[in-house]
Amino acid sequence: MRYFPHTGEDIKEMLQEIGLESLDELFVPIPEDCRRDGDLQLPGPLAEWELNAHMDALAEDMAVSPEYRIFLGAGSYNHFVPEVVRQLLLRSEFYTAYTPYQPEISQGTLQAIYEYQTLTTRLLGIEVANASMYDGASALAEALLMAIRITKRKKVAISSLVHPLYRQVARTYLTAPGYEVEELPYQENGTTDLSSLGNLAEYAAVAIQSPNFFGCIEDLGSQGKKVHADQKTLFVAVFTEPLAYGLLNNPGELGADIACGEGQSLGIPQSFGGPGLGMFAARQKFVRNMPGRLVGRTTDRNGRRGFVLTLATREQHIRRERATSNICSNHGLCALAATMYMACAGGTGIRELAQLNHDKAEYLKKGLRSTGATIPFDTPTFNEFLVRFPAGFKEIHARLLGKKMVAGIDISTFYPELPDHYLLCATETNTREDMDALIKEVGS
Repeated sequence: MRYFPHTGEDIKEMLQEIGLESLDELFVPIPEDCRRDGDLQLPGPLAEWELNAHMDALAEDMAVSPEYRIFLGAGSYNHFVPEVVRQLLLRSEFYTAYTPYQPEISQGTLQAIYEYQTLTTRLLGIEVANASMYDGASALAEALLMAIRITKRKKVAISSLVHPLYRQVARTYLTAPGYEVEELPYQENGTTDLSSLGNLAEYAAVAIQSPNFFGCIEDLGSQGKKVHADQKTLFVAVFTEPLAYGLLNNPGELGADIACGEGQSLGIPQSFGGPGLGMFAARQKFVRNMPGRLVGRTTDRNGRRGFVLTLATREQHIRRERATSNICSNHGLCALAATMYMACAGGTGIRELAQLNHDKAEYLKKGLRSTGATIPFDTPTFNEFLVRFPAGFKEIHARLLGKKMVAGIDISTFYPELPDHYLLCATETNTREDMDALIKEVGS
């Protein structure tokens, strides 16, 4: 993309065209306390090697694998990425490809997205998947908006065990247009309590995450039946760890109308928090209300197979204010990485990997229990779980950090009623030696 600098005369001419005297007048609608007053305090220039050294020093302030032994999950998971995925993504036709609006010259990109959609529907067990969204949080928000469009209702219910940041994003999306968001409490076993649901005929959708933020596996089957007591209310299954479906029944089998969540675990490095991959699948009968874009397969006039953008009329460049979503693109490279990962692992590989994750978490859970820590919920978990440590564990947590161990996340920030509760995670990247070392340190 070329860079066109604007001269002073250019700026003056543009301001005159819109009836303004200065650039500052452009920002008048933004509250003053949200605007910077004065110039940016930027450091002086550095030589290339000095800049590298500076960046290395900044990186050393971060506790990251493999230098640190990480036992964190909470929506972002450390998994091995096969080298074949890394190498294939380096192909220039993949990482420089742009939005495939012209199918006659974008067949490779369109086919890759089509393959992603196919593999996603197989993983989630639902008929149709879109070409991906920004991340799990935006996918949930869009799922709820989709349910509102379909049912013409203005109220949704979200489990309080859906990832706290997902719930925050959903509220941001839904509150401004005047929709009502109700949060469902959790039970003593660490799963969602549906007893507080009022008249189901008032709800557009009920959203439940499994495994939930506590790591507990929800009974989506029975929950879905309760939600579907009203035939119009949609059941939304949310996830942050798609590898769990290598062992668990997928959302489609358990009655979900929409399945959405984060696909970062599927071949995408954590990368200090992003980018991620919003996965989204729904029943075929709702396809015309889906957000984002959809790639379809067709044949040309010579009978040859081809791929095209299908139902792209939902996007802003065509429908403008009537677009069904403010997302008019897809995380194409991340979706491609997930496609390569799922294709390389296959169903058998994902199942074996899921079993390994589960078993390692159970080993760590058993070891921590032997130190005197308690597991507050007896509900089955996948690869992360909640632990209640004795009072004063914050000091131990800080000591462990000094020894390059990150012993989970204190969830009292999100759940003040649960002090001294930490969410820990174990994946295939955590060795037995790592886990034994953590158990020994906690017990000492």
